[in-house]
Amino acid sequence: MTERGWFDMKQTYKIPLSKIVQEFRLEVLVRPDNYDEIQITSPEVNRPGLALAGFYEIFEPERIQLIGKAETQYLQSLDTSTRRLMLQKLVDAHPVAIIYTTGIPADAPLLERAQKQGVPVLQTNVKTSPIMAALISSLNNHLAPRITRHGGLVEVYGEGMLLLGDSGVGKSETTIELIKRGHRLIADDAVEIKRVSDKTLVGSAPELIRHYIELRGIGIVDVRRLFGMGAVKETERIDLVIQLENWVEGKMYDRLGMDEDKINILGIEVPSITVPVRPGRNLAIILEVAAMNYRQKRMGYNTAEEFNKRMMRQMGVDEL
Repeated sequence: MTERGWFDMKQTYKIPLSKIVQEFRLEVLVRPDNYDEIQITSPEVNRPGLALAGFYEIFEPERIQLIGKAETQYLQSLDTSTRRLMLQKLVDAHPVAIIYTTGIPADAPLLERAQKQGVPVLQTNVKTSPIMAALISSLNNHLAPRITRHGGLVEVYGEGMLLLGDSGVGKSETTIELIKRGHRLIADDAVEIKRVSDKTLVGSAPELIRHYIELRGIGIVDVRRLFGMGAVKETERIDLVIQLENWVEGKMYDRLGMDEDKINILGIEVPSITVPVRPGRNLAIILEVAAMNYRQKRMGYNTAEEFNKRMMRQMGVDEL
């Protein structure tokens, strides 16, 4: 089972530079007049070694530029006039921001040029490799492709389960039962899904409804206050999709688990299970078993395949 058209690959996202400055506690050395309007659109970060050597053929100004010990030592190996020229050229390429790492003092010629050109210059005491890794991780999250999907997201035995289904099928009731059984709520009714890497989807709740569940006949319930902080979680990886649907008499449902359906979310194929709903079925227990069974599969043991092999042996059929 595959679902398409959940997002637009061409759509881009952005985050204000000021938020990155605040998040990483960066010192602002040069603050342009349009500082509050500067937006970061690329999750990639660059060390401008080649640019400082004069190579700008593939320079990408939308990337944050880091100047660390290696770049500084190279610049110190140049004569004064050449060093000034290289620093001015870097600023004239109009990078979105320049960060001096490891507490290295900023070069005066660069600061002077940046002030004229309106290029922000920042500083941190963190070493280059750690700040670079942290910036890339943070920007990948902030700028990730995303969608908002009607449904719920719960963590069951460490597995992120995205609950989908028509309105009134029982998603919220199942979620509240799972919370009572010690599992955690991430989102109910609406799930914001981000593609943070080529293999990973992360879900969270919109700020307005975070930690809340709507139960028909009761109203809005604050899960954090009723069940405590241990019952909620801000974000969770999406490992498994549970499609809840009203039981259709006569429809053939998978009884062995041999078929492995997948659903395409933001270009990533996620395992999907269809669970029929009817009075008398304890969906919370079924989802707990589904989570444990999925974990077994990830660890290399597939119950359906093992059972099928046993049946083949019992019938005297040789395995291919």
